[in-house]
Amino acid sequence: MDEGNEVRETSPAWKPAQTYTLSVICLIIGLAIGYFLRGSAAPSQTAEATSPVPVAQQTQDPHAGMAQQPQQHMPSLDEMKKMADKQAAPLLAKLKTDPNNPDLLNQLGVMYRATHQFKTAIDYYQKSLAINPKNIGARTDMASCMYYLGDTDGALAELDKSLTYDPKHIGTLINIGIIKWKGKNDVDGAVTAWQKALKLTANPQEKEVIEHMIAEARQQQSKPPAIAGIKG
Repeated sequence: MDEGNEVRETSPAWKPAQTYTLSVICLIIGLAIGYFLRGSAAPSQTAEATSPVPVAQQTQDPHAGMAQQPQQHMPSLDEMKKMADKQAAPLLAKLKTDPNNPDLLNQLGVMYRATHQFKTAIDYYQKSLAINPKNIGARTDMASCMYYLGDTDGALAELDKSLTYDPKHIGTLINIGIIKWKGKNDVDGAVTAWQKALKLTANPQEKEVIEHMIAEARQQQSKPPAIAGIKG
């Protein structure tokens, strides 16, 4: 897919486990089709440098390798930053001679996003989009980074901007629904976005995932609020 403001900083209490958990939650609710957690650069451009998980697998489920090897060491955010910096070095060297190359900037964004360095990834996505604002994939990726950092409104604003370039972009509509559901608790808004996506896709797998998310959101909406315990 040829597809992604300053982000307000949220509480510094974000820990690796929380970030991983959020990613897993996203996968559970149907993101294995590869929209919310996908990289926007072509696999051929990032296969060797994006992350320890092959790009093709990463797009499907970046945690698949972890599930198969439960004893594998979970890197800390600091370790992941060092990993990203090392992998980024060749691209940064190219960028010195070609600083306005939107593809290089986007690849760096993909790389830092894959290693959960979301603020750094956003910086590169913003620079790439300043040159090529029609790259919907980069804007989608940037929106996911903003969401992970707690900037729900900023993420939705970027996705809305993507729709100005392609109002029928299925991945953008799916992501808008996910963020409205999980980030704003706006089930009706989420379902509206998903229903638009449902009408646009002919892919049976996408239809199944979207229908599942609609059902899950509606079920959650219908649950009565929890009643606090009464003290005697």
